Amino acid sequence: MTACAVAVAVRGRCLAAAVLSRARAAAASSLPWGGLRAAVVVVGPWAGPVPRRHLSSRNRPEGKVLETVGVFEVPKQHGKYDTGQLFLHSIFGYRGIVLFPWQARLYDRDVTSSVPEKGENSAGHGSKEVKGKTHTYYQVLIDARDCPHISQRSQTEAVTFLANHDDSRALYAIPGLDYVSHEDILPYTSTDQVPIQHELFERFLQYDQTKVPPFVARDTLCAWQEKNHPWLELSDVHRETTENIRVTVIPFYMGMREAQNSHVYWWRYCIRLENLDNEVVQLRERHWRIFSLSGTLETVRGRGVVGREPVLSKEQPAFQYSSHVSLQASSGHMWGTFRFERPDGSHFDVRIPPFSLESNKDEKTPPSGLHW
Repeated sequence: MTACAVAVAVRGRCLAAAVLSRARAAAASSLPWGGLRAAVVVVGPWAGPVPRRHLSSRNRPEGKVLETVGVFEVPKQHGKYDTGQLFLHSIFGYRGIVLFPWQARLYDRDVTSSVPEKGENSAGHGSKEVKGKTHTYYQVLIDARDCPHISQRSQTEAVTFLANHDDSRALYAIPGLDYVSHEDILPYTSTDQVPIQHELFERFLQYDQTKVPPFVARDTLCAWQEKNHPWLELSDVHRETTENIRVTVIPFYMGMREAQNSHVYWWRYCIRLENLDNEVVQLRERHWRIFSLSGTLETVRGRGVVGREPVLSKEQPAFQYSSHVSLQASSGHMWGTFRFERPDGSHFDVRIPPFSLESNKDEKTPPSGLHW
């Protein structure tokens, strides 16, 4: 394969999808990546599609449109990426860096089996029996420079949990932390000693030119991971596809609060919607059913999600958001549907895979926020 440069352009809402598709195609093909030295290049921070007049250098921000940030590496088909690995997100296009991996149980309802294998966890959905397969996800930092450009397609993800103070009802939120599946990572290298702009980058990582990758964990990162493990850990991932719309759900336990002589348990759940087809569709409604171990069953209906009705197209195929739910019991379940609209005005429902809400009852140390 001949050497070539790849320009990755973040342009307001729109990532240069053809560029990422080319990189993903190269990663998936049998062609050797060894001959592909692909420069990762990012466009300047203006909003919306780029008019032709911006091709003049005098109209470019500070006279620049493209900025080389690194060189693509061979994606790993097996094994894990190490702490400090730089990457582009293959769906949302932001720059990020790996903090540490998680081993999750992926319940993929598009792959069914009538008999679970020995040693595998399973989850039922109607008549389906779903095996939980071990899958690698990563806790990552998102480059703050890219957050404005992905805001219409993905919330700038934040890890949230309840504060560790007896008299406080505060909710901690650490922005710019995401959970990324192994196949979503397009790895690259950089000679920049501070390649990612995030307030936690230099607290968590330090440059060491003798290492590969050359960014290693500080003691503060290891201590923070260990101390907040119960509220950071990604354990179960649920996925199902209906009418070429794939829904992925990841629940997280946040903690428990005492209110009026009762306990209230809180969870965050992250949802990604992906359009696997070329037809443009728009999310119009959500319909949730929430069952609590206390015996209650709640139904929630509403327009869109998080105040939006996202459009999923070939150019922008995915949307990701997070929300929260509370129960007056230590466990429960959620499931439901999203209603989508086609260009001809017809509607169809997409199943949200059922997922359990489990508290970490065995953990005795509450989360500690950003106290080192």
